[in-house]
Amino acid sequence: METQPAPSATASGKRQPLARGDGARAIAYDARGAVSLDTFFAHVRGLARQLPDGSHAVNLCEDRYRFLVAFCAVALRGQTTLLPPSRTRAAIDEVRAQHPDSYCLGDGDHCGCPHASLAPLPHYVRMPDELPQCDGEPLQVDDDALVAIGFTSGSTGTPKPNAKTWRSFRTSTAQNLAALAGLWPDDEIVHAVATVPPQHMYGMEMSVLMPLLGNVAVHGARPFFPQDVADALHEALAPRLLVTTPVHLRALVEAGVSLPPMAGIVTATAPLPQPLAAAAEARFGCEVREVFGSTETCVIARRRTASETAWTPMPGVRVVPQPDGALVHAAHLAQPVALADLVEVHADGRFELRGRQADLLEIAGKRASLADLTRRLLAIPGVEDGAVFQLDDIDDIGVKRIAALVVAPGLEEAAILRALRRSIDPVFLPRRLHRVDALPRNETGKLPRAALLRLLHGNTDA
Repeated sequence: METQPAPSATASGKRQPLARGDGARAIAYDARGAVSLDTFFAHVRGLARQLPDGSHAVNLCEDRYRFLVAFCAVALRGQTTLLPPSRTRAAIDEVRAQHPDSYCLGDGDHCGCPHASLAPLPHYVRMPDELPQCDGEPLQVDDDALVAIGFTSGSTGTPKPNAKTWRSFRTSTAQNLAALAGLWPDDEIVHAVATVPPQHMYGMEMSVLMPLLGNVAVHGARPFFPQDVADALHEALAPRLLVTTPVHLRALVEAGVSLPPMAGIVTATAPLPQPLAAAAEARFGCEVREVFGSTETCVIARRRTASETAWTPMPGVRVVPQPDGALVHAAHLAQPVALADLVEVHADGRFELRGRQADLLEIAGKRASLADLTRRLLAIPGVEDGAVFQLDDIDDIGVKRIAALVVAPGLEEAAILRALRRSIDPVFLPRRLHRVDALPRNETGKLPRAALLRLLHGNTDA
């Protein structure tokens, strides 16, 4: 049954446009051509009329343009988009259990998530193949409206919700555009291709909010394999921007695919190794700009990793060291946000990451960090991927031992340990090191701790 768009659920702030720019400017594109802002507005109005009642919606759209339409249609109805930490059925069910008045919205059959063999999701709304269109007034939303709730990845614990108002998204998007300044001319529309899903906060910021609020048009697909990325970039007009992750970037470098000229590459979700950044710049002839942020803060800093170790905060962002992490002050944050990252702040405000409090190890009076141990593991020739982590079990002398999973097809485990012994203190050598075919990375390249433990125990049992 058709319903009419409801007013914003929050009406205490000034109303702001849902997208900016001339109606003829491109907001999205694919092999068939570009979609104008006017057409996008018509699709948003048309879908908003068909959405069910409720205060929250889980946007599961695979097609990025349809995600854009659905996100704005939900906001136009005064509803809030829920962004689960992943699109697994368990993650979706957990988020919806916290919001029983929610429904799911997607562009696919079955349950609307990658696991089609599961039972259908209750209250799942499938978007029509041909998006409805409707004329009307310019689209606006209350600046203080709660437009999204993003959940942390849960890589180190239970996913936590983080509320995002339209005002906070507008402010953080202006900072993100500033973070990429200089990669392409200000008066030109950059055509972006993103490998990260729009449901992830980094993907939301770079491939949803920037097309809405900046001179950015985004490809509707989410290419995964190197050739898919190359095909999408060839469908883009210059200047081109690749929004990706270290995992995808490494695959592109090693695959040797031919990419068209790019204005730049932006990467996040995991630390970018300096050698990989340098190799990508040499291979593709453009700057690789790494951004740093979190679901809690959005992007707060940038650096050119090939030539810099320190992070430059975004305008208006200040990072203050704390005994157990760092405190982030920013205009788009309602209050300072505490992060677990340990930082060293330079006199000019730039900062360097020194690991996380949870990553710090102390054994036999000696200290190390899991991040540094992993970096040393990855530096061994022949190691393609790997992770060092601490186990929960305590041994006979009261120490939580260290384990490692390694992807290294041409190396024996003993050879990997010998190489590690040359660069780290023996007390920090992994007591359990196993070679595996692949690490259990999620779709943004992160390694949930539970998945690492399952793989380690499964390897041991075998």
